[in-house]
Amino acid sequence: MAKNYVKIGMSSCGIAAGADEVYQALLDFAKEKNLDIEIKKVGCLGMCWAEPLIEVKIGDEKPVIYRNVNKDIAIKILENEVFPELKIKENPKQKKIVLRNCGKIDPESIEDYLENQGYQAIKKAISELGKEKTIEEIKKSGLRGRGGAGFPTWLKWTNCRKVNAEQKYIICNGDEGDPGAYMDRSILEGDPHSVIEGMMIAGYAIGASKGYFYIRAEYPLAVERVQKAIDQCHDRGLLGDDFDLEIRLGAGAFVCGEETALIASIEGKRGYPRPRPPYPAIKGLWGNPTVINNVETLANVPYIILNGGEDFENTKVFALTGKIKYSGLVEVPIGTTLKEIIEDIGGGIPNNKQIKAVQTGGPSGGIIPKEYLAHPVSYESLEELGSIMGSGGMIVMDEDDCPVDVAKFFTKFCVEESCGKCSPCRIGTSQLHRILKKISKGKARDKDLPQLKRLCFAMQQASLCGLGQTAPNPVLSSLRYFEDEYKEHIKEGKCRAGKCFNK
Repeated sequence: MAKNYVKIGMSSCGIAAGADEVYQALLDFAKEKNLDIEIKKVGCLGMCWAEPLIEVKIGDEKPVIYRNVNKDIAIKILENEVFPELKIKENPKQKKIVLRNCGKIDPESIEDYLENQGYQAIKKAISELGKEKTIEEIKKSGLRGRGGAGFPTWLKWTNCRKVNAEQKYIICNGDEGDPGAYMDRSILEGDPHSVIEGMMIAGYAIGASKGYFYIRAEYPLAVERVQKAIDQCHDRGLLGDDFDLEIRLGAGAFVCGEETALIASIEGKRGYPRPRPPYPAIKGLWGNPTVINNVETLANVPYIILNGGEDFENTKVFALTGKIKYSGLVEVPIGTTLKEIIEDIGGGIPNNKQIKAVQTGGPSGGIIPKEYLAHPVSYESLEELGSIMGSGGMIVMDEDDCPVDVAKFFTKFCVEESCGKCSPCRIGTSQLHRILKKISKGKARDKDLPQLKRLCFAMQQASLCGLGQTAPNPVLSSLRYFEDEYKEHIKEGKCRAGKCFNK
């Protein structure tokens, strides 16, 4: 890295805020003035509220991060003008493992990745560990799937490894569909080589010779950077005959985040889920054993192999959005409390409002009231509260939000995204939404609440895949903690937040 540099966040959030103009202006200025300085585009630092964001280092001085810069301010900073009100620091409560390179390296440069221990983990796996010990390191780490289900990664790999087959596949699930979630997109945009290396290691461990990225077509920058990274690996001989990768684009169907629907989509079929067993690890893509891991899971793998699984501290990346001062990506150790994430990192609730609840896990998750903010964020603790970790969406609500309205929003999303294959999901989501609409319009009766609960139970027990099985979670959790507000809607025609009855 050059002694003098400016790093500019150039992921989707930064570009949307005007970072591309800042980048070009700095390039032109440095060339015009013949400055000895490197102007470098990097991924997202996670502080999406602060974009456009630049990190400046001159000489032996420590790097300084500036928020909300425009091209004029950025040039003045290079001219040694001081903007103390724009200086910010990364929050020390975060622990960045998955996001270790995001905002630090140029995602389009394999040289940058190599300079940061890139592709040393796959070298170690092959030359030192071997297949069984590679999986053993993943087992020691306690890594679980970060896509939502939380299945132990090592066990999925082991199940696939044990199958005797000529052809096996590894798939990276980048079909991120939860409203308000963009963790996987930022990783693919900011550090695509880490995910590729994770796929190489997984492919080596299970005996796969082919891998697929399944990425939403709505993520064009992520697709572009992953393809560039794959091409760079081909040029370096890191991909080719023994193991190769290619990209398949998803068409925005939420259900294709489910493993068997994703497989059907790659095969060129309609994205319908199928009953399991057999699980994909036994019979997956084109009938062959297949491991499917999500983006964040795979980004952890090179770090674990390189540093050892014994002392690995599991973290989780969250997209912190909603009624929060500092929205963006947050990576914290599992076990960090909701309160620490929302207040210490997110800055709390703006406009002197009071926090009411936090929703985790997207349409499959639950609404957790403020009384439980001291609970640690872990797979088990969130399930106890009626929610899930999910892929990492975290939406903060204040006193102006209504739990009935929120449950109705997520249920409507599930109605639109249900593939329609099984009746419990197809009919159940529509009926849930119908009753919630009645409640929000003041047309419901007392009998509608027990009916809501019966519908939720039937969907959980009888739906074919995770979409239908978890779609009731926002409804059940809001009923669990805010049933008094449901009753106010029905009996008094009252919405405390003022959200209902006018829609």
